[in-house]
Amino acid sequence: MSLAERKRQLVRDELTDAALRLLAFQGFEETTIDQMAAAAGVSRRTFFRYFQSKEDVIIEHLSDLGRQLTTTLSTRPAAEPPAVALQHTLRTFTDTFWEHPEKSRRLAKIMVTTPPLLARYLERQVSWRATLSTELATRLGTDPTTDPRPAVLVAVAFAAFDTALMRWVTADPSPDLNTLLTTCFTAAFPN
Repeated sequence: MSLAERKRQLVRDELTDAALRLLAFQGFEETTIDQMAAAAGVSRRTFFRYFQSKEDVIIEHLSDLGRQLTTTLSTRPAAEPPAVALQHTLRTFTDTFWEHPEKSRRLAKIMVTTPPLLARYLERQVSWRATLSTELATRLGTDPTTDPRPAVLVAVAFAAFDTALMRWVTADPSPDLNTLLTTCFTAAFPN
């Protein structure tokens, strides 16, 4: 990576961190693009070099995590049952939430309660499901175009994940997200 590319990535990372912090603690509707740019020490114009909208800040952050899913699934032990491998794969999200739990919980709540953000999250999820289904089919030694099992298993795993996420952001006090995830996976994939 060249020096210019590293500098662009550093600016993008700082802008993302500042914007996510503001969105988490001020709220989605209450936070403006000008505030996000100022918090990162950049101009409004610079903001738009990296993001098309304030929704993109959250969605791109999730997309960065989403790209890790297939790699995570491919590195799980081959003998691991699909449900266990998928649960560990989806912990790619929950493990990053623990770096800043209150901020993550607030951002997750914004995402699931703001219709345009929820729609874009679900749109990204369709792509993640497709790539995970292909990877799971490889693990199972099957063809994903003729065997529906990988796609169904991945869909059920995301349903369990989304249920855990919704309970985490709406419960008061906030329960442990990984415990919720395990409970939801146990309900979705009983022995």
